[in-house]
Formats: sequence, structure tokens, C-alpha cells
Amino acid sequence: MKRVVWFLYALGKAGLPEVVQCVAGELKLDKTVKHDFYAATGFYLDAAGERYVIKINRRVSVLGLRLVGRFLATREVRAYQKLSDLEGIPAFVDWCTDTGFIHQYIDGHPLEKGRAVPDGFFDQLLELVDQLNRRGIAYVDTNKPQNIIQGIDGRPYLIDFQIHFDSSRWWPGVLGRRLLRIFHRADVYHVLKNKRRFRPDELTDAQRQIVEKRGLAVRFHRTLTKPYFWVRRPVMRWLRSTGRVMPEQSK
Repeated sequence: MKRVVWFLYALGKAGLPEVVQCVAGELKLDKTVKHDFYAATGFYLDAAGERYVIKINRRVSVLGLRLVGRFLATREVRAYQKLSDLEGIPAFVDWCTDTGFIHQYIDGHPLEKGRAVPDGFFDQLLELVDQLNRRGIAYVDTNKPQNIIQGIDGRPYLIDFQIHFDSSRWWPGVLGRRLLRIFHRADVYHVLKNKRRFRPDELTDAQRQIVEKRGLAVRFHRTLTKPYFWVRRPVMRWLRSTGRVMPEQSK
């Protein structure tokens, strides 16, 4: 039974390493933020007390899942590196094992009910999504408020590029550009849904019409991501109900 339980964790029974050596020096584990089937994420501190984030994708090797962990880490690192000069994207720091990496910690908190959102926050977020689009990337995950961080500077930051779409990498040509437009529209739609939820007073009439009309982009996005969430949601519900996963925070 214990083997079955530990198989559900990305890193098995071991969990995140207590100490990691990287280009930033020696980092010590401060807190495990999340450890589920797909990955483990934790906060680490260097000797000066500066905080970093380490995310290690699945390493437990069953049915080739470790290879999936390597693939996910590689594509996510590639996205952070490609967007490294954009304000609103955490800076990539270093690799950590063959399925994990280290990135800058964003001091702030995820969007959540009951917290005030400053004026212009969602307009800045829309501009960030547009900047990604101009680089050939769609975030694909703006429907999750916990992936949108409100920094202490009041600006938006995007974390977790696990399911992003990079048209230049995998889909060059007409098809890639078409898919990018579809995913970009879905990103905009979900940003505006969050804007309606957190700052409805700033929603323009044109934006309200976009939110109220579910177009092809949104339907396509839901069709593509539905199998992923069919698997993820029941696993996450079970892990949270048994206390095996902590609430998600800034990472």
C-alpha cells in the first residue's frame, strides 16, 4: 500500500532535497509549497537570506514518467529563458537535477478572493500576454488565478509555464500561427474573466462583450486541456483531502 501511495508523488518518498548547489551558491530548503503527482515545488534560501523557487518535475520512473518529467522541465526552462527580458516573468537561475530548475522568487501573492487588486493591474497583465504572443508564445493557463501573482510592487507576474504553447518551437508555419492566435484569444478571455471577478469596475463594454461570448478559442482551449484536468483534479482532491498537498502560494 505504501508503494502505491508514494508512487503518487513526483519525487516519491524522498521529497525535495534539503540542500542544493547552483550558480547562486548553496540553497537550503525553507518550505515545501507543493508536492503532487506532477511536480514538487519549494522555497529555498541562500546564505544571505534571499529566496528562490525550485520546481522538480516527476522523477519516480514508472511507465516512462521520468522521461515526461525531463521533457516538461526542458520546455518550461526554454520558455523562461526565451522571456527572460520581460518584466513580469521570473528569471531563470539554474538547472536542478535532470527534471527540475530554479527561478527567481516573486515576492507577492496569487490572485484570491478578498484581496484588493490595484488599478490597472489587468491592463498590465493583458499587455504581458500580448508580449508573449509577439514572441510566439501563448501562456494557456490564465484561467488559474493561482498562477497570476500580484507582486508587492503591484504589478502582475506569470509563473508555471508547464502547459504553454510555443508556436516557433513545435508548429512553424501557418498552422502554428493559427494555433497561436486561438490560444492567445483564450488567454485574453480568461484574463478578462479574472478582471470581471476581481475588478469589474474597470471592465470596459468591449471587454464585457468578449467575456460574455464564448468563442472558438475558448472552446478549443477547453477541449485540449480537458483530458489533463480529468486526471489532475481527482488526484489533487485526494491529495488535499488527506493532507498530502499544501495550498499553493507564490512560486
